[in-house]
Amino acid sequence: MPEAVWILGGFQTDYARNWSRAGDGFDELAGQVVRGTLEDARLAPEDVDVIHVGNAFGQLFTGQGQLGGMPATVVPELWETPAARHEAACASGGVAVLAAMADIEAGRYDCALVLGLELERTVSGDEAAGHLGAAAWVAHEGEDARFMWPYMFSALADEYDRRYGLDDSHLRAVAELNFRNARANPNAQTRGWTFTEASFQADDTANPIVEGRLRRTDCSQITDGGAGVVLVGERFLASRPDLAREPLARVLGWGHRTVGLPLAQKLERSANDPYVLPHVRRAVLDAFARAGIADVDALDGIETHDCFTMSEYAAIDHFGITGPGESWKAIESGDLEIGGRIPVNPSGGLIGGGHPVGATGVRMVLDAARQVTGRAGDYQVEGARRFGTLNIGGSTTTTVSFVVGAD
Repeated sequence: MPEAVWILGGFQTDYARNWSRAGDGFDELAGQVVRGTLEDARLAPEDVDVIHVGNAFGQLFTGQGQLGGMPATVVPELWETPAARHEAACASGGVAVLAAMADIEAGRYDCALVLGLELERTVSGDEAAGHLGAAAWVAHEGEDARFMWPYMFSALADEYDRRYGLDDSHLRAVAELNFRNARANPNAQTRGWTFTEASFQADDTANPIVEGRLRRTDCSQITDGGAGVVLVGERFLASRPDLAREPLARVLGWGHRTVGLPLAQKLERSANDPYVLPHVRRAVLDAFARAGIADVDALDGIETHDCFTMSEYAAIDHFGITGPGESWKAIESGDLEIGGRIPVNPSGGLIGGGHPVGATGVRMVLDAARQVTGRAGDYQVEGARRFGTLNIGGSTTTTVSFVVGAD
Protein backbone atom coordinates (compact mmCIF):
# COMPACT_ATOMS: atom_id res chain seq x y z
CA MET A 1 0.00 0.00 0.00
CA PRO A 2 1.29 3.51 -0.75
CA GLU A 3 2.20 5.65 2.21
CA ALA A 4 -0.66 7.68 3.70
CA VAL A 5 -0.62 11.40 2.90
CA TRP A 6 -1.59 13.86 5.62
CA ILE A 7 -2.41 17.58 5.36
CA LEU A 8 -0.43 19.27 8.08
CA GLY A 9 -1.66 22.83 7.51
CA GLY A 10 -2.32 25.50 4.93
CA PHE A 11 -2.96 29.13 4.06
CA GLN A 12 -4.99 31.25 1.66
CA THR A 13 -4.54 34.89 0.73
CA ASP A 14 -7.40 37.38 0.71
CA TYR A 15 -8.93 36.89 -2.74
CA ALA A 16 -10.42 40.39 -2.69
CA ARG A 17 -6.91 41.89 -2.84
CA ASN A 18 -5.77 43.36 -6.15
CA TRP A 19 -2.05 42.60 -6.02
CA SER A 20 -1.30 44.40 -9.26
CA ARG A 21 -2.96 47.61 -8.13
CA ALA A 22 -0.83 47.45 -4.99
CA GLY A 23 2.28 47.14 -7.15
CA ASP A 24 3.02 43.60 -5.96
CA GLY A 25 4.03 40.66 -8.12
CA PHE A 26 4.67 36.95 -7.85
CA ASP A 27 7.51 37.51 -5.41
CA GLU A 28 5.28 39.13 -2.80
CA LEU A 29 2.48 36.64 -3.46
CA ALA A 30 4.74 33.60 -3.19
CA GLY A 31 6.39 34.96 -0.06
CA GLN A 32 3.09 35.48 1.73
CA VAL A 33 1.75 32.04 0.77
CA VAL A 34 4.97 30.19 1.68
CA ARG A 35 5.30 31.88 5.07
CA GLY A 36 1.61 31.61 5.91
CA THR A 37 1.46 27.94 4.96
CA LEU A 38 4.56 26.99 6.94
CA GLU A 39 3.38 28.98 9.94
CA ASP A 40 0.02 27.19 9.98
CA ALA A 41 1.77 23.82 9.63
CA ARG A 42 4.22 24.78 12.41
CA LEU A 43 7.23 24.07 10.21
CA ALA A 44 10.42 25.86 9.25
CA PRO A 45 11.50 26.18 5.60
CA GLU A 46 14.29 23.69 6.31
CA ASP A 47 11.64 21.00 7.01
CA VAL A 48 10.46 21.08 3.38
CA ASP A 49 11.86 18.35 1.11
CA VAL A 50 10.17 19.31 -2.17
CA ILE A 51 7.95 22.07 -3.59
CA HIS A 52 5.20 21.80 -6.21
CA VAL A 53 3.72 25.01 -7.68
CA GLY A 54 0.40 25.13 -9.53
CA ASN A 55 0.22 28.02 -12.00
CA ALA A 56 -1.66 28.20 -15.29
CA PHE A 57 -1.05 31.54 -16.97
CA GLY A 58 1.97 33.23 -15.40
CA GLN A 59 3.64 34.14 -18.69
CA LEU A 60 0.47 35.49 -20.28
CA PHE A 61 -0.60 37.75 -17.42
CA THR A 62 2.80 38.87 -16.14
CA GLY A 63 5.49 37.59 -18.52
CA GLN A 64 6.91 35.54 -15.66
CA GLY A 65 7.62 31.83 -16.12
CA GLN A 66 9.86 29.40 -14.19
CA LEU A 67 7.70 29.84 -11.09
CA GLY A 68 9.17 26.74 -9.51
CA GLY A 69 12.11 28.98 -8.67
CA MET A 70 10.05 31.71 -7.02
CA PRO A 71 9.82 30.18 -3.51
CA ALA A 72 13.63 30.03 -3.19
CA THR A 73 13.85 33.54 -4.61
CA VAL A 74 11.85 35.02 -1.75
CA VAL A 75 12.59 32.56 1.08
CA PRO A 76 16.37 31.99 1.07
CA GLU A 77 16.10 28.94 3.34
CA LEU A 78 14.46 27.11 0.41
CA TRP A 79 17.57 27.48 -1.74
CA GLU A 80 18.34 24.11 -3.43
CA THR A 81 15.00 22.58 -2.40
CA PRO A 82 13.68 20.64 -5.44
CA ALA A 83 10.74 22.46 -7.03
CA ALA A 84 8.60 22.35 -10.16
CA ARG A 85 5.69 24.22 -11.69
CA HIS A 86 2.60 22.38 -12.97
CA GLU A 87 0.17 23.64 -15.63
CA ALA A 88 -3.24 22.09 -16.33
CA ALA A 89 -5.34 25.23 -16.82
CA CYS A 90 -7.82 25.59 -13.93
CA ALA A 91 -6.77 22.15 -12.62
CA SER A 92 -3.13 23.22 -12.20
CA GLY A 93 -3.47 23.24 -8.42
CA GLY A 94 -5.05 19.79 -8.34
CA VAL A 95 -2.26 18.37 -10.49
CA ALA A 96 0.36 19.97 -8.21
CA VAL A 97 -1.26 18.23 -5.22
CA LEU A 98 -1.20 14.91 -7.10
CA ALA A 99 2.50 15.34 -7.91
CA ALA A 100 3.33 16.07 -4.28
CA MET A 101 1.33 13.03 -3.15
CA ALA A 102 3.21 10.83 -5.62
CA ASP A 103 6.54 12.00 -4.19
CA ILE A 104 5.45 11.10 -0.67
CA GLU A 105 3.82 7.80 -1.61
CA ALA A 106 6.94 6.73 -3.50
CA GLY A 107 9.10 7.50 -0.48
CA ARG A 108 11.24 10.01 -2.37
CA TYR A 109 10.36 12.81 0.03
CA ASP A 110 8.55 13.04 3.36
CA CYS A 111 7.39 16.67 3.41
CA ALA A 112 6.00 18.54 0.39
CA LEU A 113 5.00 22.19 0.15
CA VAL A 114 2.26 22.71 -2.46
CA LEU A 115 1.52 26.23 -3.68
CA GLY A 116 -1.11 27.55 -6.05
CA LEU A 117 -0.30 31.03 -7.38
CA GLU A 118 -2.03 33.22 -9.96
CA LEU A 119 -2.10 36.92 -10.85
CA GLU A 120 -4.86 37.84 -13.32
CA ARG A 121 -5.75 41.46 -12.60
CA THR A 122 -2.75 42.79 -14.47
CA VAL A 123 -4.79 43.51 -17.63
CA SER A 124 -8.30 44.56 -18.65
CA GLY A 125 -11.19 42.13 -18.35
CA ASP A 126 -11.36 41.61 -22.11
CA GLU A 127 -7.63 40.89 -22.33
CA ALA A 128 -7.84 38.56 -19.34
CA ALA A 129 -10.61 36.60 -21.04
CA GLY A 130 -8.38 36.25 -24.09
CA HIS A 131 -5.51 34.88 -22.02
CA LEU A 132 -7.78 32.38 -20.27
CA GLY A 133 -8.96 31.15 -23.67
CA ALA A 134 -5.57 29.49 -24.14
CA ALA A 135 -6.96 26.49 -22.23
CA ALA A 136 -9.35 25.71 -25.10
CA TRP A 137 -8.26 24.29 -28.47
CA VAL A 138 -6.94 27.55 -29.84
CA ALA A 139 -8.00 28.38 -33.42
CA HIS A 140 -10.24 25.31 -33.51
CA GLU A 141 -13.14 26.13 -31.16
CA GLY A 142 -14.91 29.19 -29.87
CA GLU A 143 -13.64 31.35 -32.69
CA ASP A 144 -16.88 33.33 -32.84
CA ALA A 145 -16.94 33.95 -29.07
CA ARG A 146 -16.05 37.22 -27.41
CA PHE A 147 -15.56 35.47 -24.07
CA MET A 148 -14.35 31.91 -24.56
CA TRP A 149 -15.33 30.22 -21.31
CA PRO A 150 -18.84 31.66 -20.81
CA TYR A 151 -19.40 30.64 -24.42
CA MET A 152 -18.20 27.08 -23.80
CA PHE A 153 -20.16 26.52 -20.61
CA SER A 154 -23.26 28.02 -22.22
CA ALA A 155 -22.79 25.33 -24.89
CA LEU A 156 -22.63 22.72 -22.13
CA ALA A 157 -25.87 24.13 -20.73
CA ASP A 158 -27.44 23.84 -24.18
CA GLU A 159 -26.39 20.18 -24.33
CA TYR A 160 -27.99 19.50 -20.94
CA ASP A 161 -31.10 21.27 -22.15
CA ARG A 162 -31.18 19.15 -25.31
CA ARG A 163 -30.78 15.87 -23.41
CA TYR A 164 -32.69 16.49 -20.20
CA GLY A 165 -34.20 19.96 -20.19
CA LEU A 166 -32.68 22.85 -18.24
CA ASP A 167 -34.42 25.73 -16.52
CA ASP A 168 -32.05 28.69 -16.29
CA SER A 169 -33.60 29.67 -12.95
CA HIS A 170 -31.76 26.71 -11.43
CA LEU A 171 -28.45 28.17 -12.63
CA ARG A 172 -29.39 31.50 -11.04
CA ALA A 173 -30.11 29.66 -7.77
CA VAL A 174 -26.62 28.13 -7.80
CA ALA A 175 -25.15 31.62 -8.16
CA GLU A 176 -27.25 33.05 -5.35
CA LEU A 177 -26.24 30.25 -2.97
CA ASN A 178 -22.52 30.64 -3.67
CA PHE A 179 -22.54 34.41 -3.29
CA ARG A 180 -24.53 34.00 -0.08
CA ASN A 181 -22.08 31.44 1.32
CA ALA A 182 -19.16 33.72 0.47
CA ARG A 183 -20.36 36.36 2.93
CA ALA A 184 -19.17 34.17 5.81
CA ASN A 185 -15.72 33.56 4.28
CA PRO A 186 -13.15 36.15 5.41
CA ASN A 187 -11.00 35.48 2.31
CA ALA A 188 -13.81 35.50 -0.28
CA GLN A 189 -13.48 38.00 -3.11
CA THR A 190 -17.17 38.94 -3.08
CA ARG A 191 -17.84 38.86 0.67
CA GLY A 192 -18.64 42.57 0.71
CA TRP A 193 -20.51 42.77 -2.60
CA THR A 194 -24.14 43.89 -2.67
CA PHE A 195 -26.83 42.16 -4.72
CA THR A 196 -30.53 42.63 -5.33
CA GLU A 197 -33.16 40.08 -6.24
CA ALA A 198 -32.75 41.15 -9.86
CA SER A 199 -29.07 40.14 -9.73
CA PHE A 200 -30.22 36.51 -9.95
CA GLN A 201 -32.91 36.90 -12.56
CA ALA A 202 -33.03 37.30 -16.34
CA ASP A 203 -32.71 41.06 -15.93
CA ASP A 204 -30.69 42.59 -18.76
CA THR A 205 -29.73 45.59 -16.63
CA ALA A 206 -28.97 44.04 -13.25
CA ASN A 207 -27.72 40.72 -14.67
CA PRO A 208 -26.81 41.14 -18.34
CA ILE A 209 -25.98 38.29 -20.70
CA VAL A 210 -22.27 37.58 -21.09
CA GLU A 211 -22.42 34.80 -23.68
CA GLY A 212 -25.26 32.59 -24.84
CA ARG A 213 -27.56 31.87 -21.90
CA LEU A 214 -25.03 32.74 -19.17
CA ARG A 215 -25.38 36.03 -17.33
CA ARG A 216 -23.06 38.07 -15.14
CA THR A 217 -23.72 36.26 -11.86
CA ASP A 218 -23.32 32.89 -13.59
CA CYS A 219 -19.61 33.63 -13.92
CA SER A 220 -16.68 33.35 -11.52
CA GLN A 221 -14.36 36.28 -11.02
CA ILE A 222 -11.02 37.42 -12.41
CA THR A 223 -8.93 37.02 -9.27
CA ASP A 224 -5.43 37.45 -7.84
CA GLY A 225 -4.34 35.15 -5.07
CA GLY A 226 -2.69 32.05 -3.76
CA ALA A 227 -3.15 29.07 -1.50
CA GLY A 228 -0.80 26.51 0.01
CA VAL A 229 -0.83 23.21 1.88
CA VAL A 230 1.85 21.04 3.46
CA LEU A 231 1.56 17.32 2.73
CA VAL A 232 3.53 14.81 4.79
CA GLY A 233 3.89 11.05 5.07
CA GLU A 234 3.82 8.65 7.98
CA ARG A 235 7.59 8.73 8.44
CA PHE A 236 7.55 12.48 8.83
CA LEU A 237 4.79 12.37 11.43
CA ALA A 238 6.58 9.62 13.33
CA SER A 239 9.71 11.77 13.46
CA ARG A 240 7.81 14.88 14.59
CA PRO A 241 5.31 13.96 17.33
CA ASP A 242 5.28 17.64 18.32
CA LEU A 243 3.21 18.35 15.18
CA ALA A 244 0.29 16.10 16.08
CA ARG A 245 -3.00 17.94 15.78
CA GLU A 246 -6.27 16.29 16.72
CA PRO A 247 -7.88 15.54 14.44
CA LEU A 248 -5.50 15.60 11.45
CA ALA A 249 -6.72 15.72 7.84
CA ARG A 250 -5.69 13.01 5.41
CA VAL A 251 -6.10 12.54 1.66
CA LEU A 252 -8.23 9.39 1.57
CA GLY A 253 -8.68 9.05 -2.18
CA TRP A 254 -8.03 10.70 -5.52
CA GLY A 255 -9.13 10.54 -9.15
CA HIS A 256 -7.47 12.02 -12.23
CA ARG A 257 -8.69 11.80 -15.82
CA THR A 258 -7.59 13.71 -18.92
CA VAL A 259 -9.37 13.82 -22.28
CA GLY A 260 -9.06 15.86 -25.47
CA LEU A 261 -9.30 19.62 -25.61
CA PRO A 262 -12.50 20.30 -27.63
CA LEU A 263 -15.86 20.41 -25.87
CA ALA A 264 -17.61 19.19 -29.03
CA GLN A 265 -15.42 16.08 -29.05
CA LYS A 266 -16.34 15.35 -25.44
CA LEU A 267 -20.06 15.74 -26.12
CA GLU A 268 -19.89 13.58 -29.24
CA ARG A 269 -18.18 10.76 -27.35
CA SER A 270 -20.78 10.88 -24.55
CA ALA A 271 -23.80 10.93 -26.85
CA ASN A 272 -25.01 7.49 -25.71
CA ASP A 273 -23.96 7.80 -22.08
CA PRO A 274 -26.36 8.90 -19.33
CA TYR A 275 -23.64 11.29 -18.07
CA VAL A 276 -22.86 14.26 -20.27
CA LEU A 277 -19.21 14.11 -19.12
CA PRO A 278 -18.59 10.44 -18.23
CA HIS A 279 -14.85 10.95 -17.66
CA VAL A 280 -15.71 13.41 -14.87
CA ARG A 281 -18.00 10.82 -13.32
CA ARG A 282 -15.20 8.24 -13.51
CA ALA A 283 -12.70 10.60 -11.86
CA VAL A 284 -15.12 11.05 -8.96
CA LEU A 285 -15.74 7.31 -8.71
CA ASP A 286 -11.97 6.69 -8.73
CA ALA A 287 -11.63 9.00 -5.73
CA PHE A 288 -14.51 7.25 -3.95
CA ALA A 289 -13.03 3.80 -4.62
CA ARG A 290 -9.57 4.76 -3.36
CA ALA A 291 -11.16 6.32 -0.27
CA GLY A 292 -13.12 3.14 0.36
CA ILE A 293 -16.54 4.80 0.21
CA ALA A 294 -19.56 3.65 -1.74
CA ASP A 295 -21.05 6.90 -2.93
CA VAL A 296 -21.60 10.59 -2.29
CA ASP A 297 -23.71 9.92 0.81
CA ALA A 298 -20.48 9.04 2.65
CA LEU A 299 -19.40 12.69 2.26
CA ASP A 300 -20.39 15.53 4.55
CA GLY A 301 -19.81 18.21 1.93
CA ILE A 302 -18.14 19.12 -1.35
CA GLU A 303 -15.96 21.92 -2.69
CA THR A 304 -16.48 21.85 -6.45
CA HIS A 305 -15.41 23.78 -9.51
CA ASP A 306 -18.01 26.43 -10.27
CA CYS A 307 -16.11 28.53 -12.78
CA PHE A 308 -19.67 28.99 -14.05
CA THR A 309 -22.99 27.96 -12.57
CA MET A 310 -23.20 25.33 -15.30
CA SER A 311 -20.03 23.59 -14.12
CA GLU A 312 -21.54 23.23 -10.65
CA TYR A 313 -24.85 22.09 -12.13
CA ALA A 314 -22.94 19.34 -13.95
CA ALA A 315 -20.96 18.45 -10.82
CA ILE A 316 -24.15 17.79 -8.86
CA ASP A 317 -25.25 14.82 -10.95
CA HIS A 318 -21.69 13.64 -11.72
CA PHE A 319 -21.03 13.34 -7.97
CA GLY A 320 -24.21 11.27 -7.78
CA ILE A 321 -26.17 13.68 -5.61
CA THR A 322 -28.94 13.16 -8.16
CA GLY A 323 -29.42 10.96 -11.18
CA PRO A 324 -28.06 12.13 -14.54
CA GLY A 325 -29.77 15.29 -15.73
CA GLU A 326 -31.63 15.77 -12.44
CA SER A 327 -29.38 18.30 -10.70
CA TRP A 328 -32.32 20.66 -10.38
CA LYS A 329 -33.86 18.37 -7.76
CA ALA A 330 -30.98 18.96 -5.31
CA ILE A 331 -31.18 22.71 -5.95
CA GLU A 332 -34.92 22.90 -5.31
CA SER A 333 -34.81 20.65 -2.23
CA GLY A 334 -32.14 22.65 -0.38
CA ASP A 335 -29.79 19.64 -0.31
CA LEU A 336 -26.82 21.86 -1.24
CA GLU A 337 -27.26 24.38 1.57
CA ILE A 338 -25.11 24.37 4.68
CA GLY A 339 -27.24 22.19 6.94
CA GLY A 340 -28.66 20.32 3.94
CA ARG A 341 -28.07 16.75 2.84
CA ILE A 342 -24.75 17.49 1.10
CA PRO A 343 -23.51 21.12 1.37
CA VAL A 344 -21.75 22.25 -1.79
CA ASN A 345 -19.27 25.11 -1.79
CA PRO A 346 -19.79 26.35 1.77
CA SER A 347 -16.75 28.58 1.12
CA GLY A 348 -18.57 30.36 -1.70
CA GLY A 349 -16.71 28.35 -4.32
CA LEU A 350 -15.19 30.11 -7.30
CA ILE A 351 -18.18 32.31 -8.07
CA GLY A 352 -18.39 33.75 -4.58
CA GLY A 353 -14.94 33.03 -3.21
CA GLY A 354 -12.80 33.90 -6.22
CA HIS A 355 -10.84 31.96 -8.84
CA PRO A 356 -7.10 32.63 -9.13
CA VAL A 357 -6.81 29.80 -11.61
CA GLY A 358 -3.65 27.98 -10.52
CA ALA A 359 -4.58 28.25 -6.86
CA THR A 360 -8.12 26.87 -7.02
CA GLY A 361 -7.33 23.16 -6.73
CA VAL A 362 -5.04 23.79 -3.76
CA ARG A 363 -7.61 26.03 -2.08
CA MET A 364 -10.27 23.33 -2.41
CA VAL A 365 -8.06 20.78 -0.65
CA LEU A 366 -7.26 23.34 2.04
CA ASP A 367 -10.95 24.10 2.61
CA ALA A 368 -11.77 20.39 2.71
CA ALA A 369 -9.03 19.84 5.31
CA ARG A 370 -10.31 22.75 7.40
CA GLN A 371 -13.85 21.40 7.27
CA VAL A 372 -12.97 17.91 8.47
CA THR A 373 -10.79 19.25 11.28
CA GLY A 374 -13.35 21.80 12.47
CA ARG A 375 -11.25 24.81 11.39
CA ALA A 376 -13.52 26.35 8.73
CA GLY A 377 -14.79 29.15 10.96
CA ASP A 378 -18.08 30.79 10.10
CA TYR A 379 -18.72 28.48 7.14
CA GLN A 380 -18.05 25.27 9.05
CA VAL A 381 -20.29 22.31 8.21
CA GLU A 382 -21.18 20.90 11.60
CA GLY A 383 -19.77 17.45 12.27
CA ALA A 384 -17.96 17.17 8.93
CA ARG A 385 -15.60 14.18 8.76
CA ARG A 386 -15.25 13.63 4.98
CA PHE A 387 -15.23 16.19 2.18
CA GLY A 388 -14.97 15.75 -1.59
CA THR A 389 -13.42 18.09 -4.13
CA LEU A 390 -13.67 18.43 -7.91
CA ASN A 391 -11.18 20.58 -9.83
CA ILE A 392 -11.44 20.89 -13.63
CA GLY A 393 -9.25 22.46 -16.30
CA GLY A 394 -10.65 23.76 -19.58
CA SER A 395 -13.97 22.24 -20.63
CA THR A 396 -13.22 19.37 -18.19
CA THR A 397 -10.14 18.39 -20.22
CA THR A 398 -8.28 17.73 -16.95
CA THR A 399 -10.33 16.50 -14.01
CA VAL A 400 -8.94 15.99 -10.49
CA SER A 401 -11.03 14.82 -7.55
CA PHE A 402 -10.08 14.21 -3.92
CA VAL A 403 -11.70 12.80 -0.82
CA VAL A 404 -10.29 14.33 2.37
CA GLY A 405 -11.07 12.93 5.79
CA ALA A 406 -10.18 13.34 9.45
CA ASP A 407 -8.25 10.72 11.38
